[in-house]
Amino acid sequence: MRNYRELKVWQRAHQLTLDLHKATRSFPQYEQYGLTSQIRRAASSIGANLAEGCGRRGDAEFARFVLIAMGSASELDYHLLLARDLSFLPFKEYERLAAELAEIRRMLTSLLLKVKEGPVLVESRAKG
Repeated sequence: MRNYRELKVWQRAHQLTLDLHKATRSFPQYEQYGLTSQIRRAASSIGANLAEGCGRRGDAEFARFVLIAMGSASELDYHLLLARDLSFLPFKEYERLAAELAEIRRMLTSLLLKVKEGPVLVESRAKG
């Protein structure tokens, strides 16, 4: 069993989720149960699937949950683009969030490759 809180990619995904909750507060009220909810659920699904995968036995199960997290990241990528195109997200905010999501997606790909190679080494990100 792995400690998901020690995964750098989980830490980044968690921070992105917090950032997106703040960013979506300014979305129109009529989107509360639409795009706002979808963005928040897709973002939290990345971290939640990494956490669930860490609680499973074996690399095959962990890899499956990393793949699900990757799917959520792809879904979130589209939702952010849609929010930008609907002018709910200012362009600079979209660029910042999309760049962070792109890095998280790269990290998920790297993690998946490491899991398929053998035991995953977990590194903590220094706080400060």
